[in-house]
Amino acid sequence: MDPVTAHDLGRPIAYLALAEGTAVYDRDGQRIGVVDHVLADVPMDIFEGVIVHTEPLPGNHRYADADQIAGLYERGVLLAVRRDDLHEPREPSRPRVAVDGSIPAESPLEARLRRVWDWITAR
Repeated sequence: MDPVTAHDLGRPIAYLALAEGTAVYDRDGQRIGVVDHVLADVPMDIFEGVIVHTEPLPGNHRYADADQIAGLYERGVLLAVRRDDLHEPREPSRPRVAVDGSIPAESPLEARLRRVWDWITAR
């Protein structure tokens, strides 16, 4: 199958219009899965990324952070990276405790990955 291009995917859309089940293509235009969930802070209008259900089925989940996405289109999501560069959701480790007993803050990416894990596991 020939790789898909942005031209083949229709017009650009906003993350609010991105439907679950929309095809996801890597940077080489190869279909790698479908959108399982859009991760966003809608009240703040911040698009954070998408949870991708990879193919072939049964597949698994990967997280594409917003900076790993080249474009959102009517008929697909085009990534700026390859499939292997996507984040693999996994159960967050316990917070590390510093010598002084404090718990360091999560990075923004760690916080998003924690939200991805919580969504996948229905927490």
